[in-house]
Amino acid sequence: MNKTAADVFPIFAASGKEPSVKQIILELTPDEVSKLEQHCDWTGKEAIDIIRELIQELPIT
Repeated sequence: MNKTAADVFPIFAASGKEPSVKQIILELTPDEVSKLEQHCDWTGKEAIDIIRELIQELPIT
């Protein structure tokens, strides 16, 4: 089975403390990469900023 979910790895972790930053490795299809790159070109934003904005817009229930 091809796993396409993101794998999360904590970085900058101090023992006994929650990590303040997490690194996410995201596997994208070629079409998804193309769409993200086109959006970056269109907005002038970096991919990480676009992804971060999308996450911040997610509803929390």
